[in-house]
Amino acid sequence: MSKLRRYVATQALPASPVSAFNYHERLGALNRLIPPWETVTIESSDCSLKPGSRVILKTSVGGVPLRWVAEHTEYDPPNLFADRQVSGPFATWNHQHRFEREEKANSDNPSRLIDQIDYRLPLGALGDFFGSAKARRTIEAMFAYRHQVTHDDLRLMHDYPLNHLRVAVSGSNGLVGKSFCNLLNLFGHEVRAIVRGEQQESNHEAPWSRNADQHTLSGLDAVVHLAGKSIADGRWNQTQKAEIRDSRVQKTRQLCELLATRKQPPKVLVCASATGIYGDRGDEILDEQSPLGESTTKGAGFLAEVGKKWEEACKPALDAGIRVVHARFGIILSPRGGALQKMLTPAKLMGGSLGSGKQWWSWIGLDDALGALYHCIECEQVHGAVNLVAPSPIQNSDFTRELGRVIGRPALFPAPKTALRLALGEMADALLLSSTRVIPQKLMDSNYDFRFTDLGQLLRYSLGRNLKHSEA
Repeated sequence: MSKLRRYVATQALPASPVSAFNYHERLGALNRLIPPWETVTIESSDCSLKPGSRVILKTSVGGVPLRWVAEHTEYDPPNLFADRQVSGPFATWNHQHRFEREEKANSDNPSRLIDQIDYRLPLGALGDFFGSAKARRTIEAMFAYRHQVTHDDLRLMHDYPLNHLRVAVSGSNGLVGKSFCNLLNLFGHEVRAIVRGEQQESNHEAPWSRNADQHTLSGLDAVVHLAGKSIADGRWNQTQKAEIRDSRVQKTRQLCELLATRKQPPKVLVCASATGIYGDRGDEILDEQSPLGESTTKGAGFLAEVGKKWEEACKPALDAGIRVVHARFGIILSPRGGALQKMLTPAKLMGGSLGSGKQWWSWIGLDDALGALYHCIECEQVHGAVNLVAPSPIQNSDFTRELGRVIGRPALFPAPKTALRLALGEMADALLLSSTRVIPQKLMDSNYDFRFTDLGQLLRYSLGRNLKHSEA
């Protein structure tokens, strides 16, 4: 039999034990706590922490797929809950989550979370010899992530003590939309998915369907419109560019015209936009007051043109008195999708800068993209264009060098402009080689508290390079 091992880690939390326990008990908590670098999906769950409830996860060990079946064994709110492995990668696994009140008065962190795991590896002494170091590192990385995201989410809840909200979200299956819906559920809000076809479920809104009526999108507190055809799915041609444009401009205008006619319109519409609206601007520092790319010779281009028309399509909602926020997203970084996911393979092969590497990239971590969206809903003084980027844009050569440093690979082999243009055509210049040095002035002026302003810290957090050692 392999050795019984214990892992214990503590995290101070900016919330009461009740709030912290409720966070873990709400719909979406498990999804939120799965590290983004892990290939783990939830196959089934009864969304309960009570004894006898089960969760089945699909994962893999050494490339071999397997199911991890966990059963909850203890439930004493708001003090603790526990689970054990019924079947999975370990010989045994027992995990207790405890929530304790901080003894110091007037603490900024009134409670603490204590995770204790007792586990044995499979294959007896052989498993101990070959697998103990890897298993311990996996656990240390997992809880470094879980504890930080729990702390930061609870701080966001504390900073914005919103009443119960009804929020409709389009693009709810995308990287940002899915994660944002999950966060809203965790915070106790009601989420409705805006779908393109006919309404199929009770929590759906179908504003573009033939059956849309006076009740569609009525009585909402906020609408977050994130839907639009991906701009990076393949080489652009005239048909694809028309689909990109129409999915943003036409659908947004139709949505806003409908919102404008509601007897109970939402208080706020947050509509996605992008920093591509500024165009290729070299070393120029850009904020929300800067001229748009479509209006400057240097910055003109397809994405600048689309971005301007996209934001103009919100005018019917604005004219109806709805507070409108144009969320100009930069490069959203997460290993679950988007630019970072696509860059990981070249980086592991020691790929370097793109073109000259001097172009500025304005980035934001996925968690800050979600937090900034929540901030835009909450802050009534925030309206118009808002740059959703970190305060520290970075040149591409420095970006690739930092990514290589975090994953332990030197960035040796640059990709020449010519090769990128041959492979991707116009899209290479618009997405990879253009320079957009954007500052989130409105977020800073309205006191949004960024989780990550340093790229290296974000990459270590997102890719599992942080470790939280056991206190046992």
